[in-house]
Amino acid sequence: MSDLRALLRSTRLLTLTGAGGVGKTRLALEFARGISSRYARLDLVELDALRDGATLTQSVAAALGMGERAGPTRVDVVVRAIGDASRLLILDNCEHLAEPCARLVVTLLGRCPRLRILATSREALRVPGETVFRVGELSLPPADAGNDVTALQRADAVRLFVERAAHRSPGFALDRTNGPLVAEICRRLDGLTLAVELAACHIGAFAPGDILAGLDDHASELDLLAGGSRTGPRRHSTLATAVDWSYRLLDPAERAVFRRLAVLAGGFDLAAARSVCAGGGIGPQDVFPLLRALEAKSLIARLPGDTAPTRFRQLGVIRAYAMERLRASGELGPTLRSALAWLHEVAERACGDVFADQASSPLTVERDNLASVPAHATGQDETTRVRLTLELARVHYQQEQPSAAGALLTGLLREPGGQALGGEVAALATRVAAQRADPHRALSLGERAVNLERQRHVPAGLANALDARAAAWLCRGEFTEAVSDLRACLDVVAPLGSPEDVAWCTQHLAWALLQAGGEREADELMADCLPVLREQAPWPRVAAALHTAGAVRLALGQMESAEALFTEVLRIAPRGSFHALYPVEGLALVAAESGDMQRALRLCEASALARRLLDTEPEASWRRRIEQAAARARTVLPTAAREAAVVGAHKLRGDRLVAYALRTGSGEQVRRGLDTMGAYDERWRLTAREFMVVELVAKGLTNRQIASELGLSAHTVATHLDRVRDKLGLRSRTQIALWFDRPRSYRR
Repeated sequence: MSDLRALLRSTRLLTLTGAGGVGKTRLALEFARGISSRYARLDLVELDALRDGATLTQSVAAALGMGERAGPTRVDVVVRAIGDASRLLILDNCEHLAEPCARLVVTLLGRCPRLRILATSREALRVPGETVFRVGELSLPPADAGNDVTALQRADAVRLFVERAAHRSPGFALDRTNGPLVAEICRRLDGLTLAVELAACHIGAFAPGDILAGLDDHASELDLLAGGSRTGPRRHSTLATAVDWSYRLLDPAERAVFRRLAVLAGGFDLAAARSVCAGGGIGPQDVFPLLRALEAKSLIARLPGDTAPTRFRQLGVIRAYAMERLRASGELGPTLRSALAWLHEVAERACGDVFADQASSPLTVERDNLASVPAHATGQDETTRVRLTLELARVHYQQEQPSAAGALLTGLLREPGGQALGGEVAALATRVAAQRADPHRALSLGERAVNLERQRHVPAGLANALDARAAAWLCRGEFTEAVSDLRACLDVVAPLGSPEDVAWCTQHLAWALLQAGGEREADELMADCLPVLREQAPWPRVAAALHTAGAVRLALGQMESAEALFTEVLRIAPRGSFHALYPVEGLALVAAESGDMQRALRLCEASALARRLLDTEPEASWRRRIEQAAARARTVLPTAAREAAVVGAHKLRGDRLVAYALRTGSGEQVRRGLDTMGAYDERWRLTAREFMVVELVAKGLTNRQIASELGLSAHTVATHLDRVRDKLGLRSRTQIALWFDRPRSYRR
């Protein structure tokens, strides 16, 4: 850790290399936790589930929480979002994507001057400026340590074994009897971290002597993990020995579940494991205790976080072993088909939602499995393949990744199989085109979606297509046509008997009416639909409806009501997401309409900065309102107040921005701090000589007296004062004196 801290101060690319299972990832994460306070942001990008480099940059952008605007390439998106911020990016498991990772790293480091990258890989990336730190195996006891417990415990490998064994079997401790056996186990495993851990997990079921005997049994294939490594096949064989021996100690049911989980590259929860692993004598009810057994043996790992349901994954090297065992067993094909059936079943659960494109997809967390399982499965049903491709495109669309979604949808639009879904593909493609600010393509696809659904005579499909075409009209700024489509959509949805869908369509109609100048009718519609959505809809829909209601009240001049609605959005939207930026902007508009121009400009600037970091943009009509409010604030405010607002906005990020927008207690402290900071930032803009002149003005000296005091001419003093006035936006000597005497009382 000490070495890594020293190295990262002198390099911008630090790559941790070493054998699989040596502990690179764990070391990187522990190291990052210890230095996270030094960086404005720290991000982890896990690459082991990626199959090739085609989606590398896109996956990095998604892991950073960024969407995707129309225009720039994906690399440009990441570069712009990082900018010149001080950030640490961890790229974990780069070895199978070494070349594309190297190209991306060179670009990011070349264009983001304060970015540092910590990579883990079994091989160096081999780019200019890279510092390679080889993560070695744990230290081993000397051969002549014998049964000297003190000498044995000086070895890291022995201490790790004892610690993990004690967790598995409370009361286990090193003594003169078991010490030599434990030491030999660690030597047999070359001190490889994961291998030592796996062996220690068997204490309790086996004595150290039994574990050592098991590791010496070479009856199985031990080189499954050795291919392609540049760090020494012997160590990989060592890890394979440990994994293989752990595998052979499993009972038949545990082995089957262990193998079958390998197809779930994106991780899994209990429901997924039951669907994929049950069969061949294993009932769904048997899977949970089997998962617990595998976790206890360190053959699966629980993912961090408190979200439900709990998710697990197999570490990359263990999953590689499990996949080889799955192939050898002849179960790969059937297991992939089970995984496909499970994904299709989850997809079908969402089919009852009229507006599935805009709903929270249950498959969002399964994005990597959606990409991996169908790609490897052979002989799959065409309907299933098309459905899952559409669902993967939906996930990309909802995560603001229109390029990835568009590529999938373009393929489906060309295939005969896509026709089975009626206008669903074209409707989603319409929304994607609107997201990419391509109004011509959006309308063309919207027309296609509506025509297909009119031929199919499925009311829910037609409602979705009309809603999508309305989005295309809004993208084009043709609000009357959007209102017409949404009225037709509402007529189709109403008889379907879903109050939430009716309310959701109604709020879309209210938004379109607001753009078309019909704010009074929009207000009446929101009064009808908002209570339904508050009670029945998930939070993203509630947040969108509250935003619409707030914008309507804003247009009607009802500032207190608008502020209350925007505040409600901000309280339910996740902080740090683009959902939280709409209410911040709404509160900026409220401030502008209420005459609080410095608050308005500060919120506008802070939101614009956050949007650049997240690489997301609002609808064009909303964006124009924000830009107009910011421009008006810049015009009205004096120079000092305007520049203080801009400086303050750059300090408002995350929780500080939310607190300031909500006017909470901490938000008021933030505001006072920003005001004080504004005054001091203005001092920093003065040169030392200018500040001396200001100080003497505050003492009541004339220009001639100041000139005499500083050894200058009166003309030079007058020039300095002119510059001070321009920089601070102050016009009289009295204002300059007050500014100098009361910097901590600076107010907007």
